[in-house]
Amino acid sequence: MTTFRSIEWKEDALWLIDQRALPKETIYLEFKDYREVAEAIKSMIVRGAPAIGAAAAYGMALAANASTATTGQQLMQELQAAADVLRASRPTAVNLFWAIDRVLDKVSFFENPDVQSIRQAILNEAHLIAEEDIRANKQIGYNALPLIPNPAKILHHCNTGSLATVDYGTALGIIRIAHENGKMVHAYLDETRPRLQGARLSAWELNQLGIPHTVIVDGASGFLMKKVGIDLCVVGADRIAANGDTANKIGTYNLAIVAKEHGVPFYVAAPVSTIDMNLTNGDQIPIEERNPEEITHIGNQNLVPEGSQVINFAFDVTPAKYITAIITDVGIIYPPYKENLAMLMNSKQQEL
Repeated sequence: MTTFRSIEWKEDALWLIDQRALPKETIYLEFKDYREVAEAIKSMIVRGAPAIGAAAAYGMALAANASTATTGQQLMQELQAAADVLRASRPTAVNLFWAIDRVLDKVSFFENPDVQSIRQAILNEAHLIAEEDIRANKQIGYNALPLIPNPAKILHHCNTGSLATVDYGTALGIIRIAHENGKMVHAYLDETRPRLQGARLSAWELNQLGIPHTVIVDGASGFLMKKVGIDLCVVGADRIAANGDTANKIGTYNLAIVAKEHGVPFYVAAPVSTIDMNLTNGDQIPIEERNPEEITHIGNQNLVPEGSQVINFAFDVTPAKYITAIITDVGIIYPPYKENLAMLMNSKQQEL
């Protein structure tokens, strides 16, 4: 386990590491109100699709604990309202909606439930979501091991490690598992404008873990592949459509195209909870647009002339044709994705 935890439940409160302060400061914030959790997701105190899902589940537990409802029916009505607030915090990460729906489904079939039984069931489910995330992330790493040469130069975009999950991580977790299993890996980290998750967060994590790494500007990836030689790219995902189209941090689409041009395998790493079979393709994935000041400013310094228009897409969609394989906790999925993702999700459904 890592020496830090991005998400932790202690003494009836949710504790989150404030990722906005890293790498300069390591600050933990306490939350006892689900509205504050929604704001923490929106303001990126907590970020990364799996971490957002777990935080939202604990947000539902906070809503249940704070309720003054005297009957189970009253509490369920309040929980629906809390769910709406949490769902509105960020639109792209499907894990957010998946975790909230899972918590609500857990208690929706209770017969004549009392308030305390609902509270306990929701907290138990939130704990289960967090525990499952750690197991899934480790399994993703182990499933990917045969794909990692030794030595390996690996290009990574954004941050998908312990800070983006409950622990270990998805794409960055693959690099960590390979390192822990004795492979000589060197990670090249896109800085990931505009919020610099690669430079600030991924580099901080790999420093903590003692994994060799180099930070590059986003625009250097193509030349790096030509000049240094990259063995593979691995990225995370915020939502994967039924045909394999994948939404991830802005800049992923560009990286996939460059990887294709240079013959570099391009892998997506995500738990199956990130797969959204309700969407036939990536055009249907909602793409969050964030405050233009993330682009126009660094700190208090304005970099863009007044009057210049700015558009700040937080995510882009990589078409499935650029993705070599999707590495999940239940196995590696190869093209054709439409057929193979359907088979995977159908088999998972039959297990439930």
